[in-house]
Amino acid sequence: MYKKKKRSWTKHLDFIVLDIIAAEIAIFVAVLFWFDIIMFLHTQIHLNIGLLEEHRDGIQAYLPKVYEGMATIIPVVDLISVLFTEPYRGILRRTKYQEITSVLFHGMFIYLGMFIYLLQNKWTTITSRGVLYTFPILLVLFCYLFRVLWKRVIRRRKIKDINKSSLIVVAESSTVEHCLSEIAHSPYTEFRVVGAVVVDKDMIGQSIQGIPIIASADTLFEYLRTNVVDEVFLDGNTRASEESLADRLVEQGITVHMALIHTKNLMSNRIMETYGDYVVLTTSIYIIRNRQAFLKRLMDLVGAIIGLVLTGIAFIIFAPIIKLQSPGPVFFRQTRIGKNGRRFRFYKFRTMYVDAEERKKELLEQNEVEGNMFKIENDPRIIPIGRFLRKYSIDELPQFWNVLTGDMSLVGTRPPLEDEYENYALHHKARLSIKPGLTGMWQVNGRNDIKDFEEVVALDTEYISNYSLGLDIKILFKTIAVVFGGKGE
Repeated sequence: MYKKKKRSWTKHLDFIVLDIIAAEIAIFVAVLFWFDIIMFLHTQIHLNIGLLEEHRDGIQAYLPKVYEGMATIIPVVDLISVLFTEPYRGILRRTKYQEITSVLFHGMFIYLGMFIYLLQNKWTTITSRGVLYTFPILLVLFCYLFRVLWKRVIRRRKIKDINKSSLIVVAESSTVEHCLSEIAHSPYTEFRVVGAVVVDKDMIGQSIQGIPIIASADTLFEYLRTNVVDEVFLDGNTRASEESLADRLVEQGITVHMALIHTKNLMSNRIMETYGDYVVLTTSIYIIRNRQAFLKRLMDLVGAIIGLVLTGIAFIIFAPIIKLQSPGPVFFRQTRIGKNGRRFRFYKFRTMYVDAEERKKELLEQNEVEGNMFKIENDPRIIPIGRFLRKYSIDELPQFWNVLTGDMSLVGTRPPLEDEYENYALHHKARLSIKPGLTGMWQVNGRNDIKDFEEVVALDTEYISNYSLGLDIKILFKTIAVVFGGKGE
């Protein structure tokens, strides 16, 4: 019988509980330290303005409710932080200095959540500034100490754990060294490599990387009969014989791990899946988790609803001006290329004369961007109000409809035109592996100064490869700064 290794958030349940305890201790110590000072100051204020002494009792009865509320909201905010920021990924591999950065970010998130809670309840005016200033310092201190100490306990326990599974590696002479280098030397695994078996040579008595060669193909089952072995890792080139060997091992009650593919040259993002009767290794430029996908879509829907309200207001203001300056439709509709080459209808407020697409051919020689994009400064096709709409990105507002319908996202890559897409090189298609966005890395990293399409592709690929909800939020805030700074065109 084999117990599957933990892979979900419960793997870090101990650190989640420790962080919550650290936060609760921090708020308790901060309030304990400042409470007497708070009561003294409140009492003096009420006495100086002639209020009765009984008001002091009222304050004493009311203030604890504020701090009880703060203590109650801490677990909620902490769990939200875990959901959005994933603070425990690779925590055992982090150094003490890397842990400081993680704790600072985690503490900032919790403090911000608590402050929003106080604002919502209109308690900021009666909450001690001393508590508000002391709490985050203590929070970071206690969280850091708890994490470092608990990691030390875990590491020592894993190194000394006598209950680890005994595992042997079965491989050919050409691959055994690589196998051992990959799986035999980490002290934090739930198994211990006790030996290796070389199936194509007799190397019994030798050792590789400190691991003894304990058997050959002929003596493997005799070794298993007389020694404690819980698990076997199989790495071989002959699939049929490997599967036959696995069947015999399983019949003896031994857990078998079969190497399906060497992943050294594959991308780091990979998961095991089942397609029909096939077990496959799936790899991609980035594999988004279900939780991330859900939260990204939720953020898109909320943003789209707010954006469509702004679109309605903009329509009332600018539609008559657009009509007056250039008779024709208020909205500009165009076919753009979305995720993995899907075509969709793209909407903007019209900022050009109605014959702009026909006139584009005459201006191709003036294109200022090298590669599969078209952009020129002082484009003569733009109507007067169009320059203002573009400068503050007001023309982009109707795309919130594309976000609502799911063709686009708030943050993504710029959707190319059909003729641009037709000229894409193979590596350019990487930027289309996600939904296009209203904004993205290119838009907030000096799009007016970037004249090479390869730089655009590099920025988009960087965004996709390093995707996180935190990065989306960062780009959205930068976009707001760009828009209000009038750098939209």
